[in-house]
Amino acid sequence: MQQEITHHLNDALLMGYSAGVLPEAFNLIVAAHVSMCDECRARLAEFDAVGGEVVATGETAEMAPDSLARTLAAIAEAPADADDAEERRQAQAAPGSVPRPVRDYIGGDLDAVKWRRVGGGVRQAVLPTSADASARLLHIPAGCAVPDHGHAGTELTLVLQGAFRDETDRFGAGDVEVADADLDHQPVAEEGEDCICLAATDAPLKFNSMLPRLAQPFLRI
Repeated sequence: MQQEITHHLNDALLMGYSAGVLPEAFNLIVAAHVSMCDECRARLAEFDAVGGEVVATGETAEMAPDSLARTLAAIAEAPADADDAEERRQAQAAPGSVPRPVRDYIGGDLDAVKWRRVGGGVRQAVLPTSADASARLLHIPAGCAVPDHGHAGTELTLVLQGAFRDETDRFGAGDVEVADADLDHQPVAEEGEDCICLAATDAPLKFNSMLPRLAQPFLRI
């Protein structure tokens, strides 16, 4: 049975994604969550509609004579997207599978990930994104914790499998935690299943203990 998603994206993130102003790493979080969440997908469609109306009623600009033809050709050459409902059904049915936006970055499902140990049993894989924010997959063994830390900027964490708890709440598959400078926390994976997350940050984390701080430059966190 599909787990209910209880922690959603806020309006600022959805509007930023719709307007195309978020860092690439944040765009990846939003795209992955929206592929899993009917509610946020519907809200995003509303923001897209508002944006389309703004464009339609705005001032026009001169374009090259062949602009329409080139746009239609690009659309025709683009690969067709899979049906959203079928995509979600396959992701739920196949162990180790991840949302399509994430698969596009790792070149397959979780068995294609090249993990790197970061200590305490936790592993990570940094994904290639633009320099304004970083994205990484985290594999946290059941019952294990990541080092407690604060934030110099914004951290978005999307749970792909399993669940974790921290000082604020429980986050299961599909949930997103939005953390900022006001939050110090230590996520702990629930017993019974390893937790796999997609995390994006636009500033280095602020670790509270010495060893993680020393390792931070090498781990690119």
